[in-house]
Amino acid sequence: MQTGTASIRFERPPRILQAASVVGPKEAEGPFGSLFDEIDPDGKCGQDNWEQAESELQKRAVKKVIEKAHLLPKQIRYVFAGDLLGQCIASSFGISELNCPMIGMYGACSTMGLTLSTGAMFVNAGYADHVLCVTSSHYASAERQFRFPSDYGNQRPLSAEWTVTGAGAVVIESVKAHTTTQLDIPLAKITGVTTGKIVDYGITDSMNMGAAMAPAACDTIYRHFEDFGRSVNDYDAVLTGDLGVVGRQILLDLLKEKNIDLSSVHQDCGLLIYDNQKQDTHSGGSGCGCAASVLAAYILPRVVSGFWKRVLFVPTGAMLSKVSFNEGESVAGIAHGVVIEHISKETEV
Repeated sequence: MQTGTASIRFERPPRILQAASVVGPKEAEGPFGSLFDEIDPDGKCGQDNWEQAESELQKRAVKKVIEKAHLLPKQIRYVFAGDLLGQCIASSFGISELNCPMIGMYGACSTMGLTLSTGAMFVNAGYADHVLCVTSSHYASAERQFRFPSDYGNQRPLSAEWTVTGAGAVVIESVKAHTTTQLDIPLAKITGVTTGKIVDYGITDSMNMGAAMAPAACDTIYRHFEDFGRSVNDYDAVLTGDLGVVGRQILLDLLKEKNIDLSSVHQDCGLLIYDNQKQDTHSGGSGCGCAASVLAAYILPRVVSGFWKRVLFVPTGAMLSKVSFNEGESVAGIAHGVVIEHISKETEV
């Protein structure tokens, strides 16, 4: 049901049945290297160019999550997919062989939050028993589109983030679709969502996306607490997508102005996926694949184990277009909140 100004509370929470992640070599060298489902050794995925490589990442993540969910492709009612490339070509080419109805989505690096939110709404409304949400990014394809080709050797400022080469996918199912004869117990449940709005603080530096996204993250988190009547103490963790070192501090400062101290529970996927000091990723990781792969490899396992009972997953996006940027427009931000909760195996399965 609708709650507050921008949120939905699910009375019959959709379940996250399974999740999968596929990443490149730099991500494998980070703290979560042993947690990812599949690692491509060179990031090329056996393809001729970087864009094809990103599509292959999505293809592998989708194949893996369907396999782990013990489903057939024909059982997927809708695929919600998106990426950073123009016209979402990584998604369209990546899932074309799946032969499932597709709803393409774009929320920049917040796309995993957008696909999860929309997928959960569809399932909760009874429009589908199973949906698949997937997104991806690739360092080389993103640099070529939004900044400079890697071969150019452009100097990166310390505020810049490193686009994750990776893809993450999850299958969401309805409560009624799950039967006791299924091999898998759902990983977690989605109990609510808060849809973000465009927030523009006039940031024009394409090498400082954390600063562009932090105000949007602040707005979504604040409105989420207001809509649900909750506080920081109601969550074991609040995880943003890719604010990095710079954006994280801005977020904490902005929330303090609203009398909210998030520091005790806040984590950022962009700061988790790499060891910034050892891997020289400057402000941290970014890209659609950042939040998606961390969700599949790190966040959900912690929720499954009961280490975290309730988390707020807030992927963040900078609505950057090379056309608008070259025309002098600012970079607006957006963030979508998804409440993910532990499932008690004794009472809820």
